[in-house]
Amino acid sequence: MTAERKRDTREKILLGGIVSKAGLSKADRAFLLGGLMEMARLVPGSIEHRRLGYIGKEAFKAPSLTNGSSHLEEKERWA
Repeated sequence: MTAERKRDTREKILLGGIVSKAGLSKADRAFLLGGLMEMARLVPGSIEHRRLGYIGKEAFKAPSLTNGSSHLEEKERWA
């Protein structure tokens, strides 16, 4: 395996871990991509960009989701 392929594989594994940590591992792929595309439109340093960054930093500090349930489970409770 080339060094470039190893880096690419590692990056994909890390991104998958982020999706899992957010409780979205069972979410629809189109939903995930749409959300990521919306985030890509945010202006770096904007209020929303900083707010989401703060949420992410706090989530990385936590061992798991705060209440142990996934975002999808929370959504189902309110449906």
